[in-house]
Amino acid sequence: MVELTSERRKHIISKHPEVKSHIKRISQVLASPNDIRISKIDEKALLFYKYFATIKGGKYINVTVKINQRNFILTAYITDRIRAGEKYESTKET
Repeated sequence: MVELTSERRKHIISKHPEVKSHIKRISQVLASPNDIRISKIDEKALLFYKYFATIKGGKYINVTVKINQRNFILTAYITDRIRAGEKYESTKET
């Protein structure tokens, strides 16, 4: 489970206002990302990316999640590329 606190929601909307109209898509990004990367700044943060052809002619939504005892969203923003970083490989068995 990943939590989106009201404080983080306010942060996202104030720092990345272009995400406001797409805030409901955050759950889609987390449920079925195109790619997941480990943050180069914080190894306990994962960057989830999902491409949407309908956003600004084709962009990704990035949702950055802090992974610890309480998994929570740090930020979300729209980008045209996936950032460099080690690809995350889930250790869950299928």
